[in-house]
Amino acid sequence: MARSRYLPDNFTLALVATVTLASLWPASGATAQFFERLTTVAIGLLFFLHGAKLSREAILGGITHWRLHLLVFAATFVMFPLLGLALKPVLTPLVTPELYTGVLFLCVLPATVQSAIAFTSMARGNIPAAVCSASASTLLGVFVTPLLVNLIVVQHGAAGASLDAIGRILLQLMVPFVAGHLLRPWIGGWMKRRGSVLTLVDRGSILLVVYTAFSAAVIEGLWKQVPMSALAGLLAVCAVLLALALCITAWASRALGFDKADEITIVFCGSKKSLASGIPMAKVLFASHAVGAIVLPLMLFHQMQLMVCAVLAQRYARRRADPAVAEVETVKSAA
Repeated sequence: MARSRYLPDNFTLALVATVTLASLWPASGATAQFFERLTTVAIGLLFFLHGAKLSREAILGGITHWRLHLLVFAATFVMFPLLGLALKPVLTPLVTPELYTGVLFLCVLPATVQSAIAFTSMARGNIPAAVCSASASTLLGVFVTPLLVNLIVVQHGAAGASLDAIGRILLQLMVPFVAGHLLRPWIGGWMKRRGSVLTLVDRGSILLVVYTAFSAAVIEGLWKQVPMSALAGLLAVCAVLLALALCITAWASRALGFDKADEITIVFCGSKKSLASGIPMAKVLFASHAVGAIVLPLMLFHQMQLMVCAVLAQRYARRRADPAVAEVETVKSAA
């Protein structure tokens, strides 16, 4: 029997298990140092493999659609931070100050790559443009996210100056990414045949970061500082942010005259936030004991966006597959 789309996937269950493990048996002392080093190596390998997987042809194929990309970047790096700041007086009472710092961090992160492209493909959107926007968002986030953290989140406990943060992110994330992309002619074929390796490293590195982050946070008293009422409030905060992002991106794409395929791309690339990039960035930008509370909103938002966008993508796909609906939308776009 197929699993319901409303149930958590295996990776989400693994995240929950990792948080539980860190809560019951947090790593400390020499063990914590070992996991820190292992996590750094795993993250470097992850971005190396992502660089090797990135297709230059696909990027060039979608890069000319500059109006779409500008709108996606504006949604990712302007709309989300403004929403986080504007809603702060209303939503902060639902959570703790530390958790809302994590919400603000979530708002300044780049978009996802794999899931944004997957949902765009499922919904029959503009796939080359999605590849370009999502990949460029990740690269742009290396520079923009640390600057936005210092502008928006620094008073809540971010570490270091923006230039220093950018330098550390470049060293830990961007250098392996570029190295992997430069080696793509030699290892790209192997990557296509061994896609499961990237998935294993991708998810394994995230689980390692989550374990080390929550271990440090638990030792510092995370669960004593975060009551169950705050976790319930955090779910409501994530739901409000996601609903607003989906509605605003859909409305903006229609108001600016994009066709349905482009609208799909804008909605799925402009409303999503990257767990794969966000957790490593949090590790670089924030003190170890603060990372657990910082990434908790991102983890909840990640699962929520997957479940909601899966339903939304299927709805888009059904509308695109209906000839009568497609003809009406074509006439509207032409008008």
